[in-house]
Amino acid sequence: MRRRLRRVLIGSVALAVAMIGIGPVGSGSAAAEDTTVTAECTRTAWSASTAYNGSAEVSHGGNEYRAKWWTQGEEPGTGGEWGVWALIGPCGGDPGEPGEPGEPGTPGEQLNVGYFAQWGVYQRGYHVKNIHTSGSAAKLTHIMYAFGNVQNGQCTIGDSYADYDRAYTAAESVDGTADTWDPGALRGNFNQLRKLKAMYPHLKVIWSFGGWTWSGGFTQAAQNPTVFAESCYNLVKDSRWGDVFDGIDIDWEYPNACGLTCDNSGFSAYKNLMQALRAKFGTSNLVTSAIPADASDGGKLDAADYAGAAQYVDFFMVMTYDFFGAWAAQGPTAPHSPLTSYDGIPQEGFNSEAAITKLKGKGIAGSKLLLGIGFYGRGWTGVSQSAPGGTATGPAPGTYEQGIEDYKVLKNSCPASGTVAGTAYAHCGNQWWSYDTPATITGKMNWLNGQGLAGAFFWELSGDTSNGELITAMHNGLQ
Repeated sequence: MRRRLRRVLIGSVALAVAMIGIGPVGSGSAAAEDTTVTAECTRTAWSASTAYNGSAEVSHGGNEYRAKWWTQGEEPGTGGEWGVWALIGPCGGDPGEPGEPGEPGTPGEQLNVGYFAQWGVYQRGYHVKNIHTSGSAAKLTHIMYAFGNVQNGQCTIGDSYADYDRAYTAAESVDGTADTWDPGALRGNFNQLRKLKAMYPHLKVIWSFGGWTWSGGFTQAAQNPTVFAESCYNLVKDSRWGDVFDGIDIDWEYPNACGLTCDNSGFSAYKNLMQALRAKFGTSNLVTSAIPADASDGGKLDAADYAGAAQYVDFFMVMTYDFFGAWAAQGPTAPHSPLTSYDGIPQEGFNSEAAITKLKGKGIAGSKLLLGIGFYGRGWTGVSQSAPGGTATGPAPGTYEQGIEDYKVLKNSCPASGTVAGTAYAHCGNQWWSYDTPATITGKMNWLNGQGLAGAFFWELSGDTSNGELITAMHNGLQ
């Protein structure tokens, strides 16, 4: 904050000097000001007709500014401290230093967070090395390692072989060096993540617990949050791999509501759990959480005290996907990750905009929220109608599971043929799929920039192409 104050003072003095030198500043004087300072400004002059992404830099009125989020038509210098444009400094003066971490509008501030599924090393053949070879590691800010289990009120290992025992050959390893069987040597995904972090020091890795399959254990954990937090800290910071992880992520599906199993721990249980985790992990570790996006009246976002928990988390990842799918076997067909509502949507409150609006309405700042993107599609078979809203006979076939398929497959097997509510859909033969593409992701990034969100996250890395098409679209949209 000291740096920002310094820039504001410098800019104010420069503007005052400019005003003295060129006469009164008013609606008719902007052109005169720009003519006076053009030779000294190194950044492109601001234009009301140009759309700017977050971190774009412009000159205007003798000063230079940086956009905090996507904007068009808002004049720099008119929005005050809470406006979209952050003052860098006077033209031709101190160009300013990058803002402090956490300050709005600083380059690299927006988060690009991706889940790595531990089981991807089996049938999918997706390893930590792929994050490097695809070019994705340089574009991510955080990796969520999914998942640890929750059993008997404690955090536990999910898959010991994949996590820390599988031996990687030199060809499979991130850095080209094979794992060893020396006593105490770390192997598996944990060692690969350690090597990835050495190559990309900016990366943070967070161990995520729960998920759809392993959330049933949170009910018991919530009965004694302090004991649960202690067990999690001891596991995450185990001396064998404590340097790998920068914190903990809780993916409870769902507090005081139903997912694969139902929880009835009460409205405050989630907040109490997150409070205990923050108390144990302290401020030197990250504490994050994936939360539901059901904004319907009395829905999942109303079932637990997310607003009360917000003070204890670094950020929430809002799971703005899986709104609709072939669990409704006969349809109607609907996009699984709509950005907005649309005519004929099967359930009101089941869209990204509604979820973000509801969370903000509960008092949670946009700077604590990440928008969710699915790197997969959901689909039906027995569909004759191309537009959303058609009937079906069941889930479409998928490589690993019916009704779901990776983006990297769908982009070729069933290319997008239309868009609805900010996402894409495709009708191929008798199959109907919905999924996000680089183009729709770009639109979603522009939208979240306008909402002042902290960034975006996705599920999950192995669904992308070998050259990281979707991650690149997210990265470019978050600049």
